[in-house]
Amino acid sequence: MNNEIKNLEPQSVWGYFYEIMQLPRPSGKEEKIIAYLQKFGNELHLETLTDEVGNVIIRKPATKGKEHLPSIVLQSHLDMVCEKNSDTKHDFDKDPIKAVIEEGWLIAKETTLGADNGIGVALQMAVLESNSIEHGPLECLFTIDEETGLKGAFSLKEDFVKSRMLINLDSEEDGEFTIGCAGGGDTVARFFYKKEAIPSGFDTFKISVSDLQGGHSGDDINRGRGNAVKLLTRILWNVAGKFGARISYVKAGNLRNALAREGKCVLLLPQSNITAFAEYFNKLAKEIKAEYKTKEPKLTITCTAEDTPEFVLDAETQKILLNSLYACPHGVITMSPDIEGLVQTSTNLASIKMKGDAKDAEDDKEIPQLQDNEIKIATSQRSAIESAKQDVIDMVECAFIHIGIEVSHDSGYPGWKPDLNSKILEVSKKSYEKLYGSTPIIKAIHAGLECGLIGEKYPGIDMISFGPSLLGVHAPGEKIEIHTVQKCYDLLKEVLKSL
Repeated sequence: MNNEIKNLEPQSVWGYFYEIMQLPRPSGKEEKIIAYLQKFGNELHLETLTDEVGNVIIRKPATKGKEHLPSIVLQSHLDMVCEKNSDTKHDFDKDPIKAVIEEGWLIAKETTLGADNGIGVALQMAVLESNSIEHGPLECLFTIDEETGLKGAFSLKEDFVKSRMLINLDSEEDGEFTIGCAGGGDTVARFFYKKEAIPSGFDTFKISVSDLQGGHSGDDINRGRGNAVKLLTRILWNVAGKFGARISYVKAGNLRNALAREGKCVLLLPQSNITAFAEYFNKLAKEIKAEYKTKEPKLTITCTAEDTPEFVLDAETQKILLNSLYACPHGVITMSPDIEGLVQTSTNLASIKMKGDAKDAEDDKEIPQLQDNEIKIATSQRSAIESAKQDVIDMVECAFIHIGIEVSHDSGYPGWKPDLNSKILEVSKKSYEKLYGSTPIIKAIHAGLECGLIGEKYPGIDMISFGPSLLGVHAPGEKIEIHTVQKCYDLLKEVLKSL
């Protein structure tokens, strides 16, 4: 089915996207797509540069008669979020992405598709390769490691980009122009436990939470979807307190910018409490599923017998861990008082990880890096207001302030302040109206874009972001609406011609 992608229109864009789908490009592992772009630029005899971290820029001279136009840079990121269903055999380090065409959409059913932001890369490549598109001096910037920390944007040098006008191609809704975004930062808590012997008179069970929708921790945080870390914690906190359950292994969620879709825990229960536990668990699982029946109709909560593990967490660490997770906020903190429907501040309780499961160690590249007695909890905070972002960061930290618990924060990234008087916005809006006879929606978003950092690196740069329609990014089932790619490509060409 993947070969049919190359026959979609515009063929130049889809042909490059098909080739990108064949290349592994997890965050921090973009070597192959960097080499692919270097070869592409050099074969076109265009100036192609790569900086110290792996950002690539390809420069193309203006078409004849357009030399007087202002130089403009098109920008996308090379990495993709690598999420898959737990029963899917796919190695993002080497396997091509598999996708099918259904009802006007291209969809990867068992993994992420990587249209975020591979389709932006393909759009740029099509512009660079074309001899028929009119444009002024052109730069195409391809940044690395956007999804896990914006490393590429953080590392940009002041002379790497010459243009002072930019089109970011990392937006996900046809007919909408983004002119601002939230800033963000990550908070990580590390617990160090002692291993205790298996108590006598206990039986072992595995509790699993699965089949949640997941999604983007910025775009989807306000949709009321379930969080596997929170739901699993709710169950464990109750059964530990009521029935003396002891935890041996727990894991839920994966990436800090994705809503946690799956979680599991191996725990031991006193044999004398098993009947009462079973009755309580069935009742609680039924109640939770009823609470989420509209937002999460496929939610599955199970409890099955499990082989006896080698150890349990010490009782004090287990108590602190469950109390901290239960107290840790997740979701929308405040909505914007100025823009209806826009989240102003939020936090995502993204994951809890520890060693102990061979399959997890195989699928999750972070797990082997953990110490044998370490539990790592990752969270992500966002806000359009810097002081509000710091407030929610402090709030999350307070949930984990205990003796022996390490809490750390990254440097974060800035927001992007909207400019309604932007020249590139004016030209893009007129181009859209000319092509489609309607007015595009102008908005700011709660998700993070590299524009905030780029604006900090290059003060005064004039920016806009647009793209085709994507759904379900950062989760298996990610898809892109096929006809909107043609619309986006046509718009991009018109804007370049009209500047």
